[in-house]
Amino acid sequence: MKQKLRMGMVGGGIGAFIGGVHRMAAALDGEIELVCGAFSSDPEKSKASGAQLGIVPERAYGSFEEMIKKEKKLRPDKRMQFVSIVTPNHVHFAPAKMALENGFHVICDKPLAFSLKEAQTLEKVVQKTGMLFALTHNYTGYPMVKQARQMIRHGELGAIRKIVVEYPQGWLSTHLEASGQKQAAWRTDPQRSGIAGAMGDIGTHAENLAEYITGLKITELCADISTFVPGRLLDDDGNVLLHFENGAKGILHASQISAGEENDLNIRVYGEKGGLQWRQMEPNTLVVKWLDKPTQLYRTGVGALYPEAQAHTRIPAGHPEGYLEAFANIYRNFALCIRARLEGKTPDPVYMDYPTVQDGIRGMQFIERVIESGKSAKKWIKF
Repeated sequence: MKQKLRMGMVGGGIGAFIGGVHRMAAALDGEIELVCGAFSSDPEKSKASGAQLGIVPERAYGSFEEMIKKEKKLRPDKRMQFVSIVTPNHVHFAPAKMALENGFHVICDKPLAFSLKEAQTLEKVVQKTGMLFALTHNYTGYPMVKQARQMIRHGELGAIRKIVVEYPQGWLSTHLEASGQKQAAWRTDPQRSGIAGAMGDIGTHAENLAEYITGLKITELCADISTFVPGRLLDDDGNVLLHFENGAKGILHASQISAGEENDLNIRVYGEKGGLQWRQMEPNTLVVKWLDKPTQLYRTGVGALYPEAQAHTRIPAGHPEGYLEAFANIYRNFALCIRARLEGKTPDPVYMDYPTVQDGIRGMQFIERVIESGKSAKKWIKF
């Protein structure tokens, strides 16, 4: 009988939001089981979280250092095989580096690190150790996002000219962090989030989606960054002009003070022959508009889609392929690549599609360049 891959977790204890999302996503395909964790920087909270999650007491550790050291000493058929890091940004680097250097694969929440310097160091560690590393830019996991990517790859829209990507939210329209709300508190704290607020939290998702779908790299940008809420320490709104490597032009808007908005990540891409549009809040639909023929609607699970879209479709047509399923596609693909390595096989290329440390580097470069441009009179900054 096939054994599940054994996962350890750093962060994600009692009261954490994203840890639960990662655990649900990891469990969805039956490929992975959570066997240990350092669920909080407070050893007592970590142990209490472990008990709540059904982890045996001796494998609910007081720190990630203890977890990695003790797990490494266990028999190969017992110890964890990879680590999931679900902490605030400032606690991504140290556990990721230590896990990689001790022979454990890593999957990490985004952004990759606290700073570009940390991210570049991690990239070198990944290269040196040869371990697998995934980053949970989960929106790339949607079937219709993959359909859009393949349509552009196969030249169906012609040369790409214009990219418009937006991520408006409204949840930080007030000084919510002053109330002690946990998510607001750390995401607006420079000591935990880094140099960017909205642009680091959701702007990086927009940047990643634009580069993933089009296959084009941003070469330079010009940013207007604002902090609207009095007393807030980091940006809560940003507008960015983009230049891409093929000469295409783009606009990126990310905001957490767009009152009334939920999570309306959306993208429009225009080529010589037509354009496409995808919205995260209506994820089963890809709208394709043509220069010389009627608009087409592509739907998840319906008709002849590209194999990459088909392979990431889980349920019958008409049932929304949602946030957790997209997240789970990244975990499944990462698990299948680990399993292939353990078995000495080459993974199916369809399942080698997950964000990597290089995507994380791009995200950290985006954050630093956006903030640099936002503060500069020069404005246009090379990416």
